[in-house]
Amino acid sequence: MSDLGRILVFLGLVLVAAGLVVVALTRLHLPLGRLPGDLSWRGRGWSVSFPLATSILLSVILSLLLWAINRFRQ
Repeated sequence: MSDLGRILVFLGLVLVAAGLVVVALTRLHLPLGRLPGDLSWRGRGWSVSFPLATSILLSVILSLLLWAINRFRQ
């Protein structure tokens, strides 16, 4: 059971860190979600957004970050 507790604490810290990153990015007024390559459609009373370029950019950044963390752990 202590392993489960550690996992839950770790996941909680990850969520807090992710929340802080989101707050920091919104305060920096970065155009995430409005990059060239992000698709959006608007109609009468509805809108659809598909942030393709933003998703790719975040994927590359997270992949590099996790690669660097793994590299320094070894």
